[in-house]
Amino acid sequence: MPPNRPPLLDLRNIQVYRGTRLVLADLDLSIESGEHVAILGPNGCGKSTLIKTITRECYPVTRPDSSMKILGKETWNVFDLRPLLGIVSNDLMEWCTGNALGRDVVLSGFFSSNDVYSNHRVIAEHLAKANAALAQLDISHLADRPVQEMSSGEARRILIARALVHKPKALLFDEPSNSLDLSAKKMLRGTMSRLAQSGLGIVLVTHDLSDVIPEIERVLLMASGRIVADGNKQDILESGTLSQVFGLRVQVEKRDGHYHLW
Repeated sequence: MPPNRPPLLDLRNIQVYRGTRLVLADLDLSIESGEHVAILGPNGCGKSTLIKTITRECYPVTRPDSSMKILGKETWNVFDLRPLLGIVSNDLMEWCTGNALGRDVVLSGFFSSNDVYSNHRVIAEHLAKANAALAQLDISHLADRPVQEMSSGEARRILIARALVHKPKALLFDEPSNSLDLSAKKMLRGTMSRLAQSGLGIVLVTHDLSDVIPEIERVLLMASGRIVADGNKQDILESGTLSQVFGLRVQVEKRDGHYHLW
């Protein structure tokens, strides 16, 4: 890690409740800036709550023996933090559907909204960055198309462009391939690989092993709100460990740098 470059995340002994239910239990996690990491686990294990905790939608219980640092800081103005972390999630996908044009959804990243509204002031710099993000993903042709007329795969790429518009330090993908067909999944994973190769940090949260792109070398497994395994991808993604975490007997197959469960 280059000198004076703090970790992307440094979480120590974190507890998070959703209502009265403990969802993250005494969780420790450190991710370096620029690192490519996948966090896997079954539905309900706490993966999405972890993402929401990082993005300040959920907050950990205040305890003297716990701490949470993002890019070296414990305290953030959320409006200062948002440009540094690009989020691609199903919650955002549902929020950013409708009559909004593709370019306007990308521009909405500057205003933490789902469209450009009359109270928003779009300046030339915003427009240039939005167009650059669309071009980076080869989707400039979607700029003037309403999101509701796009395929799920096209809409997901618009959401990635929205996440890229600030040139963030890292992208956080939360179950990115949900609702996508096989062709759209393949295109999404190709996009993720290109972004990782560009040097952008990638934190992928998923229950689908096929989402783990070859550029990801470190894998963490979650179960019942805890990280139960953390290490090199080839050591972690093996049948015995995954069978235990997912609660059923599975077989792992690797082909062309990608992993699949059977």
